[in-house]
Amino acid sequence: MRTSGITGLTRVRCGAGRHTPGAAYCGPMTISGVEQPARVLRVLHVEDSELDHQLILAQLTRAGMKVAMERLDSLPAVLAALDRPWDAIISDYNLPGYSGLEVLDALKARRLLMPFILVSGEIGEDTAVAAMRNGASDYLLKNNLNRLAPALSHAIDAAESQRARVAADHELVKSKQRLHELAGHLQTSVEMERAAIAREIHDDVGGSLTAVKFDLAWIDRHATEPEVRQRVAAALETVNAAIDASQRIMHNLRPAILEQGLVAALQWMTARFERRTGIEAGLRIGEERLALPSGVPLVAYRTAQEALTNVSKHAGATRVDIELSLDSGVLTLEICDNGRGIAPGDLAKERSFGIRGLHERAATVGGWVDLSSHPGGGTSLILTVPLASEAIDALDDATDFGRDDGGPSIWGRA
Repeated sequence: MRTSGITGLTRVRCGAGRHTPGAAYCGPMTISGVEQPARVLRVLHVEDSELDHQLILAQLTRAGMKVAMERLDSLPAVLAALDRPWDAIISDYNLPGYSGLEVLDALKARRLLMPFILVSGEIGEDTAVAAMRNGASDYLLKNNLNRLAPALSHAIDAAESQRARVAADHELVKSKQRLHELAGHLQTSVEMERAAIAREIHDDVGGSLTAVKFDLAWIDRHATEPEVRQRVAAALETVNAAIDASQRIMHNLRPAILEQGLVAALQWMTARFERRTGIEAGLRIGEERLALPSGVPLVAYRTAQEALTNVSKHAGATRVDIELSLDSGVLTLEICDNGRGIAPGDLAKERSFGIRGLHERAATVGGWVDLSSHPGGGTSLILTVPLASEAIDALDDATDFGRDDGGPSIWGRA
């Protein structure tokens, strides 16, 4: 009997070996003075000899294990029984018309995480090793069953731990998928809000400023006093600056140029960036007319916009090059600069969310972002979006589409 360190908890386990969490207990368990019923193990015994079946059952019973064991010897019956819940399978090797390894292969084909112990009177070492490599939990000889009870208990423990890990991994994948869906929803909501604000600025603010400009122009035409005309000219200059600012804000919120296509939008952005910052900017387009799925042009435009913003703020570059290409159904957008690159300290920042936002934005259209720093200086950001289904299949083996490096970077400082 083994008593745990928790007051009022006594666990009884039979068989050799130390206690392992999740182990099969043979006797009753007492919790807070209330005796709990012992666990009854459900074991499928693949055996053609009733005598050997009774010997194995007696061996487990002597070890104190409570077992509900069912013996089957025909392969169709065994395969049908695999659909039922079992705690473990104990199988002979030589069976009428088939071997125990065929049962093991059926377990693997059905992806059942079920302990499988091979017990046989005639099995070579090479066969036993091959069975273990193929997924068997253990193997024993019928003339030496002393290790059967602890082997069965250990195999059940290991299978339960493996099932727990698989369930945890499955929940982690589902959780990551939900986070990606949430991030995509947030990105869509942000773009919708931006579009709504841009429309309000265009309709309300822009319309009002245009009306004021017309009124000031009328006053300028009819005024005779020089002081009045001077004030009107100053007011017209202020209104024109406000109109330009509202147009710039509207373009940043929702680029209307995208309605003319991604190529036109990038051409406009590159020219405007060079004019505004004085940094030489080059654009290379592999194909002028791109038929892109919905959402992809906006993701590519926002990625280039974020990259150019960070180049102007942090890179200290004198030139930036943008290249857009579509090859074998994969859209690639690369932004390279000749600036200072990314320092190790920039990569160590924990709250740099810029690159993470780009990752999440790219993931909404099934793409990803790679960021690297060149040894001689400069930074390269590459957005890759597989568009055709065959391109996705070709890249799936070599690329983790849902990946999020999560690494902080200089791009998060914007």
